[in-house]
Amino acid sequence: MTRIESLPPSLQHSLKHHYCLKVIAGLGNFDARSVSRVANAAGIGGADLLDIACDPELVRIAKEASGLPICVSAVEPGLFRDSVEAGASMVEIGNFDIFYPQGRFFSAQEVLALAIETRQILPEIILSVTVPHVLPLDEQAELAIDLVGAGVDMIQTEGAASSKPMNPGVLGLIEKATPTLAASLTIKSRLKEDGLEVPIICASGLSEATVSMAFAAGANCVGVGSAINKLTDEISMIAAVRNLRESIISVPSSISPIL
Repeated sequence: MTRIESLPPSLQHSLKHHYCLKVIAGLGNFDARSVSRVANAAGIGGADLLDIACDPELVRIAKEASGLPICVSAVEPGLFRDSVEAGASMVEIGNFDIFYPQGRFFSAQEVLALAIETRQILPEIILSVTVPHVLPLDEQAELAIDLVGAGVDMIQTEGAASSKPMNPGVLGLIEKATPTLAASLTIKSRLKEDGLEVPIICASGLSEATVSMAFAAGANCVGVGSAINKLTDEISMIAAVRNLRESIISVPSSISPIL
């Protein structure tokens, strides 16, 4: 049995059929009440996976509030074990958006080293790794190949931190999503060339207007954070998740991946 096959069947199905929705509470969000609100909205709204900061107590809160599989995110491999023991289904290195304003950037070598260390600590856990968007696209693709070779189970893309939309409305939303969409398409194509197939999570900068584009670019899953977690009340969060779910649900039958 592969590590992916250890996931709940419903999550495996959504990944396989390219309509998985991951709601992201935020790598730096350790506010229990905030995480609980996002978790509740994700569960009620129809998400498949919830991504939270790496903290055992938050894992317990999020599982109870959402009823969903939990992914914990961090950039320190030594933090993962306690959250896995608390019930996290998978771990993730990144994404890195919150670090860029601090002047903290991650090289390809550093990300690969973090992945190798995490795999050594937790050989059986499902491991997702974000490819830093600050790398040129060809280097992002090379890093993805190396990560899969090191035992990484899923690759996540990002890009919102560098995106500077020039237009309002839908056009601006498309501009904001362009870096992560380009990364997903490039990485998917390169993996395919090398005969490799791992799920791609397209995240960072996506919205209801652009999630279908992510699946067209070959993503198995979309990760949406700020479009949900920055809302001020739970009803709005639930509505946002439901709107994303409705946008996604028809994608497999209406849009074929470019690759």
